[in-house]
Amino acid sequence: MKKPLVIGIAGGSGSGKSTFAEKIINKFPDDVTAISHDFYYKPFSEMNIEERYKQNFDHPDSFDTDIMVSDIKKLVSGEDAYLPVYSFVEFTRLEEKKHVQVPKVLIVEGILIFHNEDLRNLCDIKIFIDTDADERFIRRLVRDIKERGRTVESVIESYLSRVKPMHNLFVEPTKKLADIIVTNGGYNVAALDVINGKIGSYLSE
Repeated sequence: MKKPLVIGIAGGSGSGKSTFAEKIINKFPDDVTAISHDFYYKPFSEMNIEERYKQNFDHPDSFDTDIMVSDIKKLVSGEDAYLPVYSFVEFTRLEEKKHVQVPKVLIVEGILIFHNEDLRNLCDIKIFIDTDADERFIRRLVRDIKERGRTVESVIESYLSRVKPMHNLFVEPTKKLADIIVTNGGYNVAALDVINGKIGSYLSE
């Protein structure tokens, strides 16, 4: 069995990483699987929900990245993996696990996946989605209100106190580690055509 092609997609919160990944999956629905670094947030189970909410979720220490590395290594070696499931409403990891079979192409997505050397080195292709900060904030604002039940005030406070400074400190510097820098995220048709062409060639080998 041929080793899965691993594509890393990094970029700031709200940059369009998930949209870019979804459009690739829509092109190759039977061959591509995506996993997110967000699945691997630490559970902070010893804290109540108010304390968990105050954690800095944009700092590398908020993730159990070593577990993600282990799961990706399983998939790359031809072994199914059971991934953690995280609740963005309760800010903790759930007891259930997500069974993922070995894919032909694996997309690894997250704001900090290139910050960790072990995780970065597992990626055959490294893509950084580079989107204007104002646009990223607006997308995050809409998402967090609609999907995660946040207030406008809480999203703004989180962005100014944690998201923006962590982006500048940890996320933006990893752009130089990418093989490909994509502007406009999932709306960059030319970039999608290039990546889809690479995937198509890999699948036909």
